[in-house]
Amino acid sequence: MNNNVIDYLFASAKQFPEKCAYFDEQTEVSYDSLLRDSKAVATKLIGKLNTVCSPVLIFMDKAPAVLKAFFGTVMSRNFYVPLDTEMPEYRLSLIVENLRPAAVITDISHFDTARKYSTDVFLFEEMLETTVDEALIGERLSEAIDTDPVYVLYTSGSTGIPKGVVVSHRSLIDYVDHFTEEVGITSEDIIANQAPFYFDASLIDIYCTLKAGGSCGIVPKEYFSIPIKLLNFLQDYRITTIRWVPSAMKMVSTFKGFASLRPEYLRKIIFGAESMPTKCYNYWKQNYPEAVFVQIYGPTEVTGVCTYYIVDRDYGDDETIPIGKPFKNTEILLLDEDDRLIGRKDKVGEICVKGSCLALGYYHSPEKTKEVFVQNPLNPYYPETIYRTGDLAMYNERHELVFVSRKDFQIKHMGHRIELGEIETVAASLPGMEVCCPLYEQKKQKIVLFYVSEEYDDLSLAETLRKKLVHYMLPNVYHKLQEMPLLASGKIDRVKLKEML
Repeated sequence: MNNNVIDYLFASAKQFPEKCAYFDEQTEVSYDSLLRDSKAVATKLIGKLNTVCSPVLIFMDKAPAVLKAFFGTVMSRNFYVPLDTEMPEYRLSLIVENLRPAAVITDISHFDTARKYSTDVFLFEEMLETTVDEALIGERLSEAIDTDPVYVLYTSGSTGIPKGVVVSHRSLIDYVDHFTEEVGITSEDIIANQAPFYFDASLIDIYCTLKAGGSCGIVPKEYFSIPIKLLNFLQDYRITTIRWVPSAMKMVSTFKGFASLRPEYLRKIIFGAESMPTKCYNYWKQNYPEAVFVQIYGPTEVTGVCTYYIVDRDYGDDETIPIGKPFKNTEILLLDEDDRLIGRKDKVGEICVKGSCLALGYYHSPEKTKEVFVQNPLNPYYPETIYRTGDLAMYNERHELVFVSRKDFQIKHMGHRIELGEIETVAASLPGMEVCCPLYEQKKQKIVLFYVSEEYDDLSLAETLRKKLVHYMLPNVYHKLQEMPLLASGKIDRVKLKEML
């Protein structure tokens, strides 16, 4: 059994040395060169840093070379922390203050900025010239254990302070092993990466590729605004598998992209990180009736994914696709407001997760960790941690989990408890609706619907929704937008929308 994710790299480099592991439109990296250069990075770190299990900040633009910095850091028995080079300086400073990195790996173009974050700044280009010391690396890896951290990813915090989620090798290995098995990812697959490397949606792209000995291509960010270029990328590079956020897929369906080009090699279509509008799914399914569609669910704190659903039946545009069942070695507890286990259908509860998928906690934030990584309330007998996701779900008649909304998306309006997610599902299912997002204006006690559509104006949309929603769920205010603000991850930027209230 593997106890370090770097074992995937050793195995694939031995089996497929000359094969392309990762590529973009400018460069490609073979497994052999990936291993060699990762060893050079590791040798440099071990020789210069008298530390293990310490954070190494990776401050480089997204490219195949960045993965050499990731894997080299892991090989040194430290853990990597990828940052967005375009992130506002204020947020960067908050992360660095929390992290206090042992070192920073950067390239020549970001060297001046990186020097602000650590006294130990390594130039990536120079690290690659280091003579590899196999004995030094072997000794360091022989001491590694599977609860060592492999990475820290920073997510938004409710107080405005980013939270660093610490994930161990055991959690990541558990996830990757089970995911590749259940979805059937093999060495024949070529994955198109959409998510930034500092976002957990990229884990499938990076590590399932590495384990299976497949290939992964980085799609240029701007292509997700230009459907024909995006589809040409999928066709030209013979992409078989995508794991995208629904926002990226909606761009194709909104502009009916497959009418111009339908990439012919796509076989596995995986989506998650936010609710998939069923109307969008149906457009893709109509064009790829033989493909395997998989909805996945899970926050960063459970290594990105804890449940999955291989779509096995038809859904109307106004129906919700389930998030399915837990992966192997993961258990979902659906708890009501009194922490009692929910087993029957149609009763909403909070998704709580147990198993080795759980992160170690938040970096340098013990109080925040204690708020959500808690003792299992169903087990008073011995220490057993669960993670409270803050997400609400229920079981359907097939005992599949169906996502309902965030706990903080549940509102009390006109004396009624309302799930904003239900309003969003109905509005998103309308023909001609591109994207929408309901919010609640607490002070004025108004439901506000932001939307993008050429089909509707405020009046016609209100008239249409009046036929589909009960009166107390109808939005009080409509905001038509030219485009929906999105985060780098592809999720809707609700903070920016709240500023418009």
